[in-house]
Amino acid sequence: MSLRLARLFTATLIGLSASATVFAAGTQLVWRGDITTARGVVTDVAKAWEKSGKGKIELQPFNTASGIDAVAKGTADIAGSARPGIGGAEQSLTFTPVAWDALVMVTYPSNPVSNITLMQLHEIYMGKITNWKELGGADQPINLYAVASPGDGVEYSLRKLLFGRGNQPVAAPRLYVNVAKLEEGVTLDKQGLGATTLAGASSNKKVKILSIDGVTPSMSTVGSGAYPLYTELYLVSNETSPKAADVKEFISFVTSSAGSSLLRSHSLVPYADGASLASNDAARRAKIASTVGTRANVGQAMTTPTVAAAATPAAQVAKETAVAKAQVAGKGAKVAKEAKGSVASTTAEPSQFARVVASVSTSAHVGFAGVRSEAVTVSDNAKVGGKFAKVTADAVTVKGKQVAKPAAPVDATEKSTKVETPKVAEAAPAAKPAAAKPAAKEVAKAEKKPAAASRTYKVSAGDTLYSIAKKNAVDVNQLRAMNGLKDNNVHPGQVLKVGAR
Repeated sequence: MSLRLARLFTATLIGLSASATVFAAGTQLVWRGDITTARGVVTDVAKAWEKSGKGKIELQPFNTASGIDAVAKGTADIAGSARPGIGGAEQSLTFTPVAWDALVMVTYPSNPVSNITLMQLHEIYMGKITNWKELGGADQPINLYAVASPGDGVEYSLRKLLFGRGNQPVAAPRLYVNVAKLEEGVTLDKQGLGATTLAGASSNKKVKILSIDGVTPSMSTVGSGAYPLYTELYLVSNETSPKAADVKEFISFVTSSAGSSLLRSHSLVPYADGASLASNDAARRAKIASTVGTRANVGQAMTTPTVAAAATPAAQVAKETAVAKAQVAGKGAKVAKEAKGSVASTTAEPSQFARVVASVSTSAHVGFAGVRSEAVTVSDNAKVGGKFAKVTADAVTVKGKQVAKPAAPVDATEKSTKVETPKVAEAAPAAKPAAAKPAAKEVAKAEKKPAAASRTYKVSAGDTLYSIAKKNAVDVNQLRAMNGLKDNNVHPGQVLKVGAR
């Protein structure tokens, strides 16, 4: 029932008790979302809203994805999020920024490390820095924690800043359902490290907040932009909801002078007070990208989270892709001829990513020409051996909408959507374009050779999948595939295959 209808209804019920009048004077709204927004924005504001007689707010704090999904499905009226909408079903929702918060790194209080650089933080998440000693601390492994949900606001926003995309895979084997549980984990682990927000962690004396590049996160350093890792907090609504008018009134209350005072009490900067933060956002992201060595600009590629050698040059990648197409199609003469033509065209279009417009693209993804998206993600259940090893596309976001898997180049008799590619040892060396057809024959011959025996590695305490990959000079995705791992979790004593002898 809307507020206007409630008042009309109350006016007609002359003679009823005063309690009935109070009940009809406001609407009950359901809020569901991330712990970050619940602690910093909604809890105290909801109490003030109820105290003013405007209605009641039922709070259901959990995580970002659950809140956004609930609003989209109509089981909640408002959601909280520490990230903007990212397309798909979220495209129909309204994300209203209400405050600025700091993304902060927390560790155990007695940890001697008090500051890390942006570059060090980037390398930690990439699995290249794995010991506190490398940061000036004790000779102990860094136990990196993260929130499990791929759409979590804190994780998404931090990775977007550090890597240029919010769904960047990271070396965090310890996963939690939300930042509150993550903080609890850090309070019990002297080697723990994880990301949360200033609004949530500032009052938690059981964790230690690290400064970044010598700047301590605070309401002052966020407001001035001196602290680099700040982010917007959003309230999410659905304009088609029957309670849309009441939701809009609540959001206006959050951004009012009374609501802004409550936000400041939680170390948040009201959104209206941070106009300069919004206008300088692009410059800030470019500066961070320059510092850590990523490319934040749309249309440019960034490095994938691997610890192996640099990516294959574009011409060689295109050549291998052409050979793979010939293999999938049965190595028929017609297809081989087409493959040859494809190789010959690489001088004009040096990559299979020609015309792709995206924040991130890598040579590990095949067949997405013409895709416009923030990122293209493929599953990592790869078969061992290839540089792209049977890549299977899970989904592609095109202009914010999810579309079906792109079809692989197969003939009428093939039903698979997978793209066969040559193994690393079998890939033909760089040569003139005309060598594409012989290369396919060489691949066929190589397939007859028996597989080499595997090298193995026994997991020790403190090892992570990324550190093991680094030690053995293999790609972490390939390492995961070699051993049939569904995630990044390993345990001491476990024996892993790390390559051929």
